Amino acid sequence: MRPLLALTACLALLAAKPALAQNSYELFPFTRQRATNVARMYAERLNGGLTTYRPDSCMYNRGVGACLIKGDAKGYIFRFLGGPPGWQILGLAPTAESEIEVSADGRTVVRVIYNGVPRPVDQTPQPDPQAAPSP
Repeated sequence: MRPLLALTACLALLAAKPALAQNSYELFPFTRQRATNVARMYAERLNGGLTTYRPDSCMYNRGVGACLIKGDAKGYIFRFLGGPPGWQILGLAPTAESEIEVSADGRTVVRVIYNGVPRPVDQTPQPDPQAAPSP
């Protein structure tokens, strides 16, 4: 009887797969953490590795905080500063800014929107308030 129950559960999941893929960011909050890790590690590689670069502390935070600009069924967008190791603790100015889009499943970088010197605050694109991530 158990194999039949397992088969029924698998078939139900397969039938619901489009809905799961569409809302995976809501149904599976671990995709947000996975996306955060992918974006952070990608920025570390882009900016010379951990011996020369450290991303903003919000990229190590489980809740992500202000680094998450957008999170929806289309994916995640992170914007964060970075600098030499210890830059935040020592009160040094950041030397890099990264804006990275990650797939909705949190597994791949879709594109690097920006990676370079920190932009002035008035030139940094502001997040759309209607597209703000849910808590």
